[in-house]
Amino acid sequence: MLELFQTEWCPASRRVRQRMTELGLDYINRQVPVERDQRTTLLCETGADTIPVLRLEDRSIVIGEQAILAALDRLFAEPPEAAEQRDKAATARRRALERDCPCLEAAAGADRVAATRDAA
Repeated sequence: MLELFQTEWCPASRRVRQRMTELGLDYINRQVPVERDQRTTLLCETGADTIPVLRLEDRSIVIGEQAILAALDRLFAEPPEAAEQRDKAATARRRALERDCPCLEAAAGADRVAATRDAA
């Protein structure tokens, strides 16, 4: 079983989780303390104190977002539904931003008005 050592607040961890979801992979999610000096379990199990870290099924360790994404792409074929998953995730992130930041919705409305005016 794959094991991802990560935190919810980490953008790199989120991108790795998203890619694993796109690939349809099952994995164990290991939460890591925010403070590096409290990451003793992570350090003992992986030799790293940074996140994200992925432990592969053969027990080898991959450290860092770019290395993990490259390993996932090398080891696992992308299923046909991966593109649909990416689109849904992007839509969900955009909606969350619009909900949390009304200024984005106003800017998008202004862009639509400008585009309509320019087309006329």
